[in-house]
Amino acid sequence: MRKSSKLTLAMTVIVCAAITFWAAPASATSGAHFFSTTGSVDSSGALVVSWDEAGVGQQQVNYVLTADSTATYACINGGGNHPKAANKATLSGPLTSPSVGFLPQNGRVRGSISVGPISAGSFSCPSGQTLVLASVSYTNILLTDTTNNVSTSVADTSRTFFNV
Repeated sequence: MRKSSKLTLAMTVIVCAAITFWAAPASATSGAHFFSTTGSVDSSGALVVSWDEAGVGQQQVNYVLTADSTATYACINGGGNHPKAANKATLSGPLTSPSVGFLPQNGRVRGSISVGPISAGSFSCPSGQTLVLASVSYTNILLTDTTNNVSTSVADTSRTFFNV
């Protein structure tokens, strides 16, 4: 084999190896990252977190939402007022959403998950009054992409429905 043929063959092998080496990381999902996340409380008192995440590949991506919640429940009379009695209850505890899967579009997921509010438990109102969620707050909010093991914190959020 001539020297120029050997050199051409060697260069071809090196180029093929380099392409293989550099192409593999480009298809991996290790570049998953959140562009943005927002948290809000909807009209039912649930925490709603919306996000935009890129670099996730093309397979289903699973998410879990966790937060600490504090909810105040109260009794409202027929006139829409909260009687000045002590008929309200404030409950606190952690909340976790079930795992929810989303299919990416072009390596990106834009989605929303909701969780909560924490239940009133055994708190109830006397006859003639209605149990309402007076206020709710969410802290330590964390959205986790469990497929790529990436998490992002979300700002605390709250909402007041009735001043009690």
